[in-house]
Amino acid sequence: MSSMVRNTAVCATLLLAANLLRGADAPSRTVVVISLDGFPAYALGDPKLPIPTLRRLIREGASAAAMSVVNPSVTWPNHTTMVTGVPPSKHGVLFNGMLVRDTGTPPMRVEPWRDKAEMVRVPTVYDLAFRAGLTTAQVDWVAIQNPGTITWAFPERPDPAGKIETEMVAEGLVTKPELEEFSKSNITWRDQIWTRAAVHLIVKHKPNLLLFHLLNLDSTHHTYGPRTPAGITAMAMLDTQVRQVLDALEAAGLKDRSTVLIVSDHGFKTTQKGVRANALLKKAGLAKAAYAIPEGGTAMLYLTDAANWSERIRELGRLFDKVEGVYARRGAFAALDMPEPGEYRQMADLLLVAKDGYTFAGGDGEPAVFDLPRPGGSHGYLHSDPEMNAIFIAWGHGIKPGAKLDRIRNLDVAPTIAVLLGLDLKGVDGAPLRAILK
Repeated sequence: MSSMVRNTAVCATLLLAANLLRGADAPSRTVVVISLDGFPAYALGDPKLPIPTLRRLIREGASAAAMSVVNPSVTWPNHTTMVTGVPPSKHGVLFNGMLVRDTGTPPMRVEPWRDKAEMVRVPTVYDLAFRAGLTTAQVDWVAIQNPGTITWAFPERPDPAGKIETEMVAEGLVTKPELEEFSKSNITWRDQIWTRAAVHLIVKHKPNLLLFHLLNLDSTHHTYGPRTPAGITAMAMLDTQVRQVLDALEAAGLKDRSTVLIVSDHGFKTTQKGVRANALLKKAGLAKAAYAIPEGGTAMLYLTDAANWSERIRELGRLFDKVEGVYARRGAFAALDMPEPGEYRQMADLLLVAKDGYTFAGGDGEPAVFDLPRPGGSHGYLHSDPEMNAIFIAWGHGIKPGAKLDRIRNLDVAPTIAVLLGLDLKGVDGAPLRAILK
């Protein structure tokens, strides 16, 4: 064995030993991250919003007036930022899934069910925790399929033969037929089962880190819009689900050693009109030259033929700048913390941005710009829009009671989780929120 190889092996052994020592007091650490998908920061400004549990956590713990999100302001990129501490330009997740290019029609699609190693280009805080000897768990988290560093999982698509699923069936928390039909069931019921899974994991397995994601509010806001009775009811339901998690921590004897972080991935805007970018391309005779993938307040437009790239981008930019409710962003994506097209094949050649009241829709049917059947809700707008701001609440062990922050970044969530677990997350853009830590 060469001295270089021997030295490398020794260094690796020492690093592993240090990580194991750092995690040796693992039983004293529990961090639960609860993501309330689509919960806007502005909603907390309504004193009549019926969320007594969240209000209590804000009073007894720490909170931020707003948490800025990353572009695009959709679910998977922002959840990935909250566990990596870096923006999409580095972690690589730009969709609720992975862009896959095809030779047929359409020429590309977004595929969610890809392994985490294919999608996430940097280490996560749960990777770090697991390798330090801590136990990790996830319920309905995203971009996390087959990570190899999650000890226990109840995923978005549960496996009837999975370990946690089998335990829950045995305890009467869900039936096997219900698991087999899970993805076809309504989102409100699925949120209830995901909550039962989180409670089960806490009580039975006591993980050091639990990542827990709820979806009903996002679906409700898309259908009925924010600031509506339906949205308010969905937020009230979320409040009861957070309380169930707190009750589980107490029942498991974990309350005094636990920290709970309540976050969301983005806010919401009310929409009245839809825009079918691919219908506009079809009408202009450019359907074979480019393809757009809608993400609500933005759409990612890709050239399908690289010939005359610069000229074609100018042509498409001029086309969309003339469209009602839309403007085109040509390059300079680094300023949005997104990769440039030449750096990463997942990135669009042109970014289309919807104006207030408009949202991008799928399909290429006419009319290209149309009135929605009823006002709805959307996200995906540039993160500079204050309505995209998310929530952040921290409560429990290690948190200063009554600490108030103005505006934070979701880049800071992963480094804060790491500090709470006694870990050091290196090479990130975010920083621990020391002002709220004891």
